[in-house]
Amino acid sequence: MWGGRFSDKPAELMQAINVSIGFDKRLAAQDLAGSRAHAAMLRKAGVITSEDEAAIQGGLDAIAAEIEAGDFPFREEFEDIHMNVEARLRELIGPAAGRLHTARSRNDQVALDFRMWVRDACDRTIGQLRALQTALLSKAEAHADTLMPGFTHLQPAQPVTFGHHLMAYVEMFGRDAGRFADARARMNECPLGAAALAGSPFPIDREMTARALGFDRPTANSLDSVSDRDFALEALAAASLCGVHLSRLAEEIVVWTTPQFGFIRLSDAFTTGSSIMPQKKNPDAAELVRAKVGRLLGSFTQLTVVMKGLPLAYSKDMQEDKVPTFEAFDALELSLRAMAGMVADLEPVAPRMAQAAGAGFSTATDLADWLVRTLDMPFRDAHHVTGAAVKRAEQLGCDLADLPLAELQALSQGIGPDVYGVLTPQASAASRKSYGGTAPDQVRAQIKRWKEALA
Repeated sequence: MWGGRFSDKPAELMQAINVSIGFDKRLAAQDLAGSRAHAAMLRKAGVITSEDEAAIQGGLDAIAAEIEAGDFPFREEFEDIHMNVEARLRELIGPAAGRLHTARSRNDQVALDFRMWVRDACDRTIGQLRALQTALLSKAEAHADTLMPGFTHLQPAQPVTFGHHLMAYVEMFGRDAGRFADARARMNECPLGAAALAGSPFPIDREMTARALGFDRPTANSLDSVSDRDFALEALAAASLCGVHLSRLAEEIVVWTTPQFGFIRLSDAFTTGSSIMPQKKNPDAAELVRAKVGRLLGSFTQLTVVMKGLPLAYSKDMQEDKVPTFEAFDALELSLRAMAGMVADLEPVAPRMAQAAGAGFSTATDLADWLVRTLDMPFRDAHHVTGAAVKRAEQLGCDLADLPLAELQALSQGIGPDVYGVLTPQASAASRKSYGGTAPDQVRAQIKRWKEALA
């Protein structure tokens, strides 16, 4: 394509390091869409004739059909998806193909294609997050009353419900979806028409191509249009945070399936066995989701390092933007689907959860709150009395609910037998009626709110 300036072909090593068709052929759909919009605009602007545009559009349709059928001849000699399409177009329609590149550079072409691909990836990811939230909502609704221990420092803290615990992840993944939506809104400006870096002398209509390709507006600076990949970095940052949330839920699934916890069961569909230990049933799907965050963070870091020291405008370094982004979204989308499947599949072992909900003196805070409400005791004094009660129960080898009234009254004379009404895990969870609390009615209210939001 630059034979007028060069007399020799590139060296084999140059070709090997320079070629990108092996991975950027994933941009084929976006490249064809951009070319269709550009051709239509050139014809309307009077830059090319109607006959040339018709030939170009027909050739692009033929190429799309070849790609769809798996018959397109991807060739390394043409380096990338853009030149592969252009070369094939010339083979199909002749010299008219050469007019398509008028008022366009590969710089704004790849900036457009990649931006459209990342935009599509954000849309897909938001849809997959909604599917995961829906699975969590269904499971939470079925277990809005199912007791389990709430933890801090992985130590029993206060009783909660399983539905409440799952709804925490609904909130997290909701924020993740919001981050992808925010990133999508910021990237929804069309770089086509920026050309190599300075714009075009032809009477192009950038508003027309922006509208045709679903963008809100054209980018406002031709240098910036081809220079930055912050849209991909922002999407990768959102992907990394989403991966962190997926990893945390995966970790809990791994822990909960151990015999030591025994909180949930996974079916054979989401577990594997051992080659040597016949009793094993391993939560490998959760473990692999837990590990994927490393790939997501690595991709974000990789692209950040590529971009951090580049001068304006385009440098070939930026060819390295696609592989980490493709790999990250492949990993994220697989993880989201796997997690939605696991959430739908898992079943809580309610008796084991309920038993654990009362362990570790988890209703101690309820005793302190009762002392404040009933005896008008300052909370710090109530905290001290409750701590002493826990110590005494530990000495006697019993739970708080089983501590004799005389022992409690020895710590504070105003304590009456009605105190036992707050010392069960069920009563503890039911009492947390503040907005966003773990009381089953509150959990159901949040489920209803999210169902309406997702609908």
